[in-house]
Amino acid sequence: MLGNALDLLNAGLDAVQARLAWVATDTVNWKFYLQVCSWSVCLFESYLLLRQFPLYSKTEPPPVLAEHFKPDTFVKSQAYGKDKAKFSLVSGLYKQVVDSAFLQYGLMAWSWKIGGSITALLGYGPEYEILQSIAFAFTLFFVSSLPSLPLSYYQTFVLEEKHGFNKSTRSLFVTDLIKSWAIGLAIGAPFLAGFLSVFKWAGNRFVPWLMAFLLIFQLSMVVLYPTVIQPLFNKLSPLPAGELRSRIEELAVKLKFPLKHLYEIDGSKRSSHSNAYFFGLPGNKHIVIFDTLIKQSKPEEVEAVLAHELGHWYYMHPSQLLLLSQIHIFTILALFPAFLRAPPLLRAFDFPASVAVKPPTIVAFLLYQMLLTPLEAVVGILMNAVSRKFEYQADRFACELQTQLKDEKMADMGDRLARALVTLHVENLSTVWVDWLYSAYHHSHPTLTERLRALESSKGSVVAAKDAAEKKEL
Repeated sequence: MLGNALDLLNAGLDAVQARLAWVATDTVNWKFYLQVCSWSVCLFESYLLLRQFPLYSKTEPPPVLAEHFKPDTFVKSQAYGKDKAKFSLVSGLYKQVVDSAFLQYGLMAWSWKIGGSITALLGYGPEYEILQSIAFAFTLFFVSSLPSLPLSYYQTFVLEEKHGFNKSTRSLFVTDLIKSWAIGLAIGAPFLAGFLSVFKWAGNRFVPWLMAFLLIFQLSMVVLYPTVIQPLFNKLSPLPAGELRSRIEELAVKLKFPLKHLYEIDGSKRSSHSNAYFFGLPGNKHIVIFDTLIKQSKPEEVEAVLAHELGHWYYMHPSQLLLLSQIHIFTILALFPAFLRAPPLLRAFDFPASVAVKPPTIVAFLLYQMLLTPLEAVVGILMNAVSRKFEYQADRFACELQTQLKDEKMADMGDRLARALVTLHVENLSTVWVDWLYSAYHHSHPTLTERLRALESSKGSVVAAKDAAEKKEL
């Protein structure tokens, strides 16, 4: 049965490739196409920032937030938002100019040549494509990341420092950078070797096997990142016994949430921004709470934030997002074979004929991904819409805990969550005036105003349902 399914899948993929056969034979000015697409996306994002920018000149918060924001706090929030918008506008255009120059002058072809020189120094020839691909990938990553280092430094030690959020030091900044590169090499090299080996082993029938490989990698990172990688940057400690721990453990038991560990993370080591999240495979979950959130909010408010997070678990939002990502990956991989053996594609990006005649898999794949730039922007908007829907559902879940658990102590969970959200926005100086189009493109969460209105609606529905149930009993 599996064989029949694979045969059917391969037949469909062959039909797609037949329609895209022109990619391997026709000469197309792919470089010009990519320049136009990337600049179009950049200019559109700049336009969105310009739409958002006038909102930072407002002198009062939205009416629904007026009682929650002190005048001086709102002024600070507007100033922080304006500075971030200026930085985003300048850095976005700067990055686009750099990327455009790299593209125009053949950085990728140069990196492949350097990768070959590195492997030659190690005594390996061009027949060792996987080894040269690894050297190429890290050469390309290193060179292309250098121009963004001044931006990262400015953002941390000027922008965030100016508004009181930066807690990092210059030595920590450098250490984090070196650690990130080392981890990238330690994980990226074997991943890339496995990724390319699947192509080599499966030939033209690589799509289902590569999807399986990528899914295994994704699930592995769900476990490895918080347990192995994140501890290299932050300290995770068991949440101390007390009211907060008792509240969370009691809530987890009532919801049958498979809580394995409850951690506090020293987010204040680098920033005063706050957050909370859970991770883990089914049947083995871990909750992480930033120390900044614990300091900024009351235990019952942190509990409400966790109730929201457990709503994501209850409705299986992570699994749904994983499924959507698999559909996205399948779509990308299904179209890739037409670009895998396309010498004109590589020639358009300055690769010599000797390389283009037999395109290296990693080069063809990276170029193909770059060509998808405009489509990926649209996919990002759609994924944001899905994510915002999930956020509303998780908020409603917190409001309905009283009914679901038949526990009167949960009656004010919606109010607690609202207070927690307001506190998070106040402490983080988050923007409260947001242009709708800017939000649709950039934000995976609804705005604070939208969430508070939705929470009021959810609380009203819960009260109405409770009253109806009581009348029915009478």
